[in-house]
Amino acid sequence: MDRLFFALGSLGGLTAVALGAFAAHALKGKLTSDLFDVFEVGARYHMYHALALLAVAWAVTRWPGTGTTWAGWFFVAGIVLFSGSLYALALTGIRTLGAITPLGGVCFLVGWVLLGLAALQR
Repeated sequence: MDRLFFALGSLGGLTAVALGAFAAHALKGKLTSDLFDVFEVGARYHMYHALALLAVAWAVTRWPGTGTTWAGWFFVAGIVLFSGSLYALALTGIRTLGAITPLGGVCFLVGWVLLGLAALQR
């Protein structure tokens, strides 16, 4: 699991940087400032949680167990749901996509709780 989460974290970091650069160079001036800000928030949280996956990769070796593993999967789900919905909203302007975003936020919160509990229980 440690290698899987490290690889997912690395891939997440790569895609967060690539999407941030894409936004800065290809979307600046093409999106309204509000939608550009939405995209930027998605990229920022994408990167935060790519780094969190690297922490999970380390934590899996230190505190193995289902809590640590589930924390990683909740971070992955959060990236897809939170950041993915913000990217889609910014690019399409379809505001109803914003209804998905809080689900991703909850996934991030659950991931952090599980990671903290794994540390305290070991």
